[in-house]
Amino acid sequence: MTTSTAAKATDVYALGRNREESARLRRQSDELRAQSAELLGRIGLRPGQSAIDLGCGPSGILSLLSAAVSPGGRVVGLDAEPAHTAMASQYASELGLSNVEVITADARHTELPADSFDLVHARTLLVTIPEPGEVLGEMVRLARPGGWVASQEPDAEVALCYPELPAWDRMREIFRAAFSRSGADMRTGRRLAEAYRQAGLADVEVAVHAPAYPAGHSRRTVIPDLVRSLRPVILELGLCDERELAELDRTVREHLADPRTLMMPHLLVVAWGRKPPA
Repeated sequence: MTTSTAAKATDVYALGRNREESARLRRQSDELRAQSAELLGRIGLRPGQSAIDLGCGPSGILSLLSAAVSPGGRVVGLDAEPAHTAMASQYASELGLSNVEVITADARHTELPADSFDLVHARTLLVTIPEPGEVLGEMVRLARPGGWVASQEPDAEVALCYPELPAWDRMREIFRAAFSRSGADMRTGRRLAEAYRQAGLADVEVAVHAPAYPAGHSRRTVIPDLVRSLRPVILELGLCDERELAELDRTVREHLADPRTLMMPHLLVVAWGRKPPA
């Protein structure tokens, strides 16, 4: 993979490239661990098999995959952002995940051999790019005949914050505009199962999680956290000024810190399907 290809891949990522986003992705691995473990349980990944985590970021589900295919199995973590692959490599080393290899590549065109993995997985990747079908096509190509393709993608058009708060509504408006600037679709989650069928996958199943996070949970503030990650983009697009952005951040976080506030930031749609035998 050339450097220019990597740059193109990172440029289309809807959530920016900065320290705040890297930290958020690392937290996400813990926040969504239960849903990821449930998915792997449904698929039944076994020792000795192989798996790849596309768009793994700083950690992804590498530790879960490593445990599922041990002993004798192989895991690849792939991301287009070199800073994230460096972090993921360090993460795997610190945990002693000797069966994990991390590579820098474009998830749309990995240049890896076809029919290579028993499981091809991506989490919160398809929702962040303008042409998710390109990545899904590559996922299908990488899966062995009879192997699994699986995704976990949010549907961020469905959210709940109660009691209602005008600052929350305004923040969501700004987030939607900044997130979709490159063509990314906040409704990817609801379209996931149908996209799997259109990609030629069989035995497609879907599960939907709608967690309402309590006060103090790091996932409770995922929308204001994403807005912080997108701050340079928001200001560049002129969606608001720094003063309004700071005031919205303060007001929304105060509201979410109240344990009486009900917060569901999005649905998490999980889909999995088999690549038909050759």
